[in-house]
Amino acid sequence: MEFTNEQRSRYARNLLLTEVGARGQEKLTQGKVLIIGAGGLGSPAALYLAAAGVGTIGIVDGDAVDLSNLQRQILHTTGDVGRSKVDSAWEKMTELNPDITVRTYHTMVNSRNIMEILADYDFIIDATDNFQAKFLINDACVIAQKPFSYGGILRFQGQLMTYVPERGPCYRCIFQTPPPTAAALTCRQVGVMGAVCGVIGSLQAMEAIKFLLREGELLVGYLLTYDALKMEFRKVKLPSHRADCAVCGTNPTIITPRDEACTGCNGV
Repeated sequence: MEFTNEQRSRYARNLLLTEVGARGQEKLTQGKVLIIGAGGLGSPAALYLAAAGVGTIGIVDGDAVDLSNLQRQILHTTGDVGRSKVDSAWEKMTELNPDITVRTYHTMVNSRNIMEILADYDFIIDATDNFQAKFLINDACVIAQKPFSYGGILRFQGQLMTYVPERGPCYRCIFQTPPPTAAALTCRQVGVMGAVCGVIGSLQAMEAIKFLLREGELLVGYLLTYDALKMEFRKVKLPSHRADCAVCGTNPTIITPRDEACTGCNGV
């Protein structure tokens, strides 16, 4: 494709990279990434994907902006309080880069809508805030053969992993089932430092970009952990794909997405 002078200027630093160049920028322009959750993780992911020139970005969230969100959810500002998060996200992303298409889904993902929502996308970013949503997204992506990046944060710590069909374990291979609700601490209960969301959400965006470019090594088969207080990253090798996994194993028992008492699938 031919880039306009304005596009060449906008993406100049991308075009200088030998791993990107004009051909790679064209891949980004043609790429489609879905972000589920327009909160602490989804905010930096959305902004960096928009800035990079990813051509179509979907963003899913059924919530409205609350004042308590602004400490970490950098897509939104004080004037957005009370407004739909996806509308706020659309505005900020298209202001940053009017070249891109932003599709909004003002809903919570569930077993009835998730397959239709993710069908048209190349890569999925799980930026949700609860285990039930994460298992739902994992199962839907495995069934639909969609690659995705999982991210999680709490207090001063974060973690992420990437799933690519038939290349490594899925989220359910590692964690198997959601923990009891009473045992699962949340950011609402114990807090989170906003900059930790920025680190993990940005890394999720980088995983999506690498996938679209077909460059570098994805976090397939690894869990990357981050401790902000110690300023320490650890890349942990995960166990191999489980033959008895309920969704991606040899004889799967989960063949359609299911809701596991999901109480809300919005962003962190």
